[in-house]
Amino acid sequence: MSEHPAPLRVVAVTYSPGESLEGFVQSLAAATTRPTEVVLADNGSTDGAPEAAAAAHPNVRLLPTGGNVGYGAAANAGLAGVPDGYALVANPDLRFEPGSVDELLAAAARWPRAATLGPAIRTPEGELYPSARDLPRLSTGIGHAALGWAWPGNPWTARYRREREEPRERPAGWLSGSCLLVDVAAFRSVGGFDPGYFMYFEDVDLAERLGRRGWLHVYVPSAVVVHEGGQATSREPHRMARVHHTSALRYLSARHPGRRNAPLRAAFRAGLGARMLVSYVSGRVAAGAPFQRRAEGVGRARVPGAAKLAKPGRAARGGAAR
Repeated sequence: MSEHPAPLRVVAVTYSPGESLEGFVQSLAAATTRPTEVVLADNGSTDGAPEAAAAAHPNVRLLPTGGNVGYGAAANAGLAGVPDGYALVANPDLRFEPGSVDELLAAAARWPRAATLGPAIRTPEGELYPSARDLPRLSTGIGHAALGWAWPGNPWTARYRREREEPRERPAGWLSGSCLLVDVAAFRSVGGFDPGYFMYFEDVDLAERLGRRGWLHVYVPSAVVVHEGGQATSREPHRMARVHHTSALRYLSARHPGRRNAPLRAAFRAGLGARMLVSYVSGRVAAGAPFQRRAEGVGRARVPGAAKLAKPGRAARGGAAR
């Protein structure tokens, strides 16, 4: 007699997620044949949606974090106590395409050194978001940040986001934290997400620390999710712009420590500070680099109603384009 598989832990960090949370939970049922245990790591929701989801679904559990502690810290809390194996961290405004989580689990078996695996992420309009990128470097990072909002097709942005490649299963420098299948043992070996990042760049930082230990991050376009995005940014645009630029500064400064790099860190601070101030008054700068159009047909799953692609859309993970 075969044993029943253990439930797959699915962690969603919630902060007044609204009606999108119900769609998240319902779509998960068709995304995997495994039983799931959904933990809502709640950062102080006031709309009642997490409580309603926990009451309506026996596999959903509410885990208050004690306040708005940030994305990484809440995700760490949601993953506490999970046995070694795999767990899924996902934004609550996602919709899983049928079989998408099983596709990620199948890819994990093909890539035993993968610490994280991420799906193809589409917008509600059917556009493919560039969620599998190279790690930021000085050349690509400066070119992308300075020129992406005005010249989306510039070579630095294209190289960083690898937008000119056909989607294929491959290792990436980092994967969007809006939907990640994580190897729990690998995740714990580096201490999980750095809680010093309130939001943004905690996924980049995690990927780099895991990569230094020889782990891989694998993009799996045969798994497809749809991400609404933009909720946090639409509620508090200036605050999210400040958080985004602060996280970028934290990440870049940590990669260039020591007295020798002090002038470089000062340049980061000045450049990002100026860009943040400009983003307060310019919606175009605040939106960052629009991602390039991609033809439909990624993976076996299709986004319902997305026969044609619309204009370049907003980014995943809260809406700040990176």
